[in-house]
Amino acid sequence: MASFDLLRSPVSFLQSRLPQILHLDVLETEQQWWKTEGVSISGAIDRAGTPWLRAFDKSGKRTDEILYPREYQTILRRGYRCGVVWRAMEENSLVPAYQLIYAISFYDPGVCCPYTVTLGTALPLAKYGAAELQARFLPQLLRKDDSAWQGATWMTEVEGGSDLGAGVKTVARPANTDGWSLTGDKYFASNAGAELAVVAARPERAAPGVRGLALFLVPRFRKNGGLNYFIRRLKDKIATRSVPTGEVELRDSEGYLLGSADLGIYLILEVLNLSRVANSMVSVALAQRAMADSLAYAECRAAFGKRILDHPLLRRQFEVRLKGLQSSFALAWEALQLLNEVWMERPPYSERYHLFRLMAHLAKYWTAEFAADTAKWAMEVHGGLGVLAEYGVERWFREAMILAIWEGTAHRQILDGLEVMERKQAHKMLFQHLGDIVPAKELQEMESEFDQLLKLPADEKEARSEAFFRQLAVLTSDRLALKYQR
Repeated sequence: MASFDLLRSPVSFLQSRLPQILHLDVLETEQQWWKTEGVSISGAIDRAGTPWLRAFDKSGKRTDEILYPREYQTILRRGYRCGVVWRAMEENSLVPAYQLIYAISFYDPGVCCPYTVTLGTALPLAKYGAAELQARFLPQLLRKDDSAWQGATWMTEVEGGSDLGAGVKTVARPANTDGWSLTGDKYFASNAGAELAVVAARPERAAPGVRGLALFLVPRFRKNGGLNYFIRRLKDKIATRSVPTGEVELRDSEGYLLGSADLGIYLILEVLNLSRVANSMVSVALAQRAMADSLAYAECRAAFGKRILDHPLLRRQFEVRLKGLQSSFALAWEALQLLNEVWMERPPYSERYHLFRLMAHLAKYWTAEFAADTAKWAMEVHGGLGVLAEYGVERWFREAMILAIWEGTAHRQILDGLEVMERKQAHKMLFQHLGDIVPAKELQEMESEFDQLLKLPADEKEARSEAFFRQLAVLTSDRLALKYQR
């Protein structure tokens, strides 16, 4: 039983896997607050559903104000105060921010969406923004009190997000001032209402496809104080209900180019990969929470004369799933460690960066699959009660389905992973990276299998890629678990 106890606490689980935790006191304080206050608030917000949009004020003036359940700001602002954004800049490390994301996601995966996209706004601004842009906007995002601004990352339009080259119709035109004028519609705009957003758009007369895209910073308000973008409507979703996801209209909106226009797709992918690593951490934390709730239920529920946890089949399932949790965490954490090495690189990138890209795709793919499967299993542990909202476990299944789609479905991770293996030989870098913890013969056999896959005709290669990618994810996560074993 002692081996299962760490499931009850995200901080205890982190301590069981990592040799050192930065700002342990902060994590423990947050965990205690969530246990005593945050859990009930989060549950109430989830039941209240999506925030609502008030488009006009009493005088008929367009305001596009988003209204939240009263308690939402109580939860949201804690993370910003604790440093889920500002610590990355102040400490020049992403580790503290992602540790916080893990701990908070155990209790509320949805609230980490605003944290992630705000981080995904602050980092490219700090890295690629002109000095005057940074002076104007960055301090607002890095405030340590409740006045901190929020960010958003808006890439996707109604045609979908996988094929950005064909799907992004938003056009950017040089303005008379120092900026640009953006016109278009973003269909899946998470954290609508944010004070700043990074937006994918195509400069006028730019090349077709992804090479013609650029990344822009778009404020909530114009320099004259008027609305700079409009919210057409908010979406009803199965999960992340407290996060306003909406359709955003850009109408000659003031925007500012980040970096150079010819390198825009690389900046866009940097933002997406930040979110993919965060998604991986959230997925593992959600799986842990689903297991923790199942453990509490299995300890109390009796059937056929004993606790259901004491039945050999279910107990064995807990043991196997705990190993899976540890392996999934190792994969996500290794992706974070590599990201933390390369996040300040600019194109052209190093080989280490391309290794990170493959690791991020593997982590996003495998942890999301594990979270969804674990949440489904948790509902089965609860039996018929698992489908009842009052028992809470069905929420983790809803949240897991969002994680499987956000920032790229499994198909997208497989195909992008295949691309970086084919063009950059990232699988060979990965096998070198694993050389100290995987027998050489096993690596040689797998490298040979992947080399044969990459030689296949394009259609056959893609059709067969999932089995290979899954095999690689399982090998990498299982072996990395040994590295993070204490």
